[in-house]
Amino acid sequence: MGIDATGKYNVRVNDGSIDLSVTTTDDAYGDYHIGILHKNNTRINLEYYDTSGGFTGNNQNGSFNQEVRFNAASFDIGKYYTSHEMGGEFNALIIFNRQLTDAEIADVKEPFERKDLWRLFAVWCTLRGIKLPDWPQFEETPTRRIKGRFDELSNTRKFRESIPDWLDELGQQELGDKWDAELAALNKQAPVVLRVNRLKSDIGALQTALAEEGHETENIKPYKDALQLQERGNVFTTEAFKNGLFEVQDASSQLVAPYLDVEPGMRVVDTCAGAGGKTLHLAAQMDNKGQLIALDIYGNKLKELKRRARRAGAFNIETRVIDSTKVIKKLHNSADRVLIDAPCTGLGVLSRNPDAKWKLQLDFVEKIQATQQSILKDYSKIVKPGGKMVYATCSILPSENQEQIKKFLKTEEGSDFSIEKQKTVLSSESGYDGFYMCLMVKKDKA
Repeated sequence: MGIDATGKYNVRVNDGSIDLSVTTTDDAYGDYHIGILHKNNTRINLEYYDTSGGFTGNNQNGSFNQEVRFNAASFDIGKYYTSHEMGGEFNALIIFNRQLTDAEIADVKEPFERKDLWRLFAVWCTLRGIKLPDWPQFEETPTRRIKGRFDELSNTRKFRESIPDWLDELGQQELGDKWDAELAALNKQAPVVLRVNRLKSDIGALQTALAEEGHETENIKPYKDALQLQERGNVFTTEAFKNGLFEVQDASSQLVAPYLDVEPGMRVVDTCAGAGGKTLHLAAQMDNKGQLIALDIYGNKLKELKRRARRAGAFNIETRVIDSTKVIKKLHNSADRVLIDAPCTGLGVLSRNPDAKWKLQLDFVEKIQATQQSILKDYSKIVKPGGKMVYATCSILPSENQEQIKKFLKTEEGSDFSIEKQKTVLSSESGYDGFYMCLMVKKDKA
């Protein structure tokens, strides 16, 4: 069934965009990855929309993957946008991911015996409506049972939603009855949401500016800084984007910065700033007043943050690379507000990064939870007495969220903290990414 992993063809990029379409030899229901590589595999940077419409930023290794679902013999994959014109040939690779196989329907496993091969062939013919030859090997072929088995497996969640067995079990274990709806929601195409940069514009002015450039948007309640594109388009070539009037940021992600309750003039530390999506939101909320320190262990991400900050007109941001423990120790008990946007499994943003579920391994889930607890203990020391801290993830697993907070509060480092409020955002309920955030207050010893 489907297409093999060798599908390959060339596309030409000379206008800042790549259009991809594929024709298969037969109906090919299943999940695949699309990768774009320069024909010489040279190191390039791209800024693009993926097929779910989410901005992924700079691509450092010259390739990207996007999962797509095929259910017809011909289909459009979508348009990928580069941040500038880029001539040359690129290879588009179709990579098999997972689909319902004949072996699973035939209920046989490798290594195959001779009788298994006859059974596989019978399944292959039956599902394609091919009449079986009048051979002894097919005399007792249960064609109705084969079709029933196909229907049965197609309705099985791990096949229907295309997810590894272990992850399906983990989701069921942690979310219970909510897992089925959440997984289905995360397999839907994500909307494109913009965040107005209030240092330079407001919702009404941005909406007008984008409309003049051919991009209609709509307000999203109750997200006061958010606009959603009515149709996907390359907003990165607009004057509004070049002038720093907005950033692309999911509606759920836009909830995190306001949760920290910052005010102009405060000293605020974003401990896992990355390329700065939430840092820029904090700068706008601080009205460029006060000190906003952006930390990360990756210097290249902070360089990207600086570039974005210049475009956004955010001038109160200071970047520091965490290259030793001294960087954190120098900040102990000094910040009014601390944001820990912790590294996580990213299971709340699968609609934007669907290939992540196939890259994840169970041992990584365990390792990242240990990392999260270590970060909580270390970075919470930056909060001064009476200050506040938000711990946030883009995961929907309680073991990465509520359970981490419970564990932290029982430690020596967490003994002075108490929960002021916490919020879980599920994609199945909000229509946007899955997120968790918890606001904690440090006891004022005075």
